[in-house]
Amino acid sequence: MKRRRIWEIGGFLAGGLLILFGVVALFMGANGLNTTRDSIKAEGITFGSADDPAVAKYASQYAGQQVTNGDQARAFAKVMRMHTLEATGGLTYSQMGRYQSAAKPDDQAGTNDETAAAKDANGQPVANGARNIWVTETALTTALNMSYMAERLSVFGLVVGVALFLTGLGLVILAFAVFGREPQAETRAAPATATPALS
Repeated sequence: MKRRRIWEIGGFLAGGLLILFGVVALFMGANGLNTTRDSIKAEGITFGSADDPAVAKYASQYAGQQVTNGDQARAFAKVMRMHTLEATGGLTYSQMGRYQSAAKPDDQAGTNDETAAAKDANGQPVANGARNIWVTETALTTALNMSYMAERLSVFGLVVGVALFLTGLGLVILAFAVFGREPQAETRAAPATATPALS
């Protein structure tokens, strides 16, 4: 009987803890989702019109709208990448040199050779401005993609919270059904009495 009581208490305790963890996970997931979306809205980022080829390709459904959630942030990051590739002639950061080329000033590929670089008034190599665009683009698109990831993690937290809550509730119900009821008294058959022999 004592062992049965221990199992009963353990079942209720484990179920109660799972329900508590589920509620906490739900709260944290909802808080994370709201915080991420509020932070995105605070930046005031707005998609361009559908006439923009990058918007038409990656975010036609969001044209002219403000970025307010993770999916939109991810789409805007793709638009920014396409704009940056257009601005750099299709070259990425790693494909361009640090300096502007003296021989080909209009060549965005530039050069890494200081002696072949264009010089400023002080005789210092001129930085490749097209390459520097990628530094800004990478920082901004990383932040936008992190917003998308943060929103996905918040949604995952909500799903885990629901799963924990339901598991805990099921465990409490199971513990109550198996251990919570009083054991039925065993009924023993009365001993048969011998009928006296008739003489």
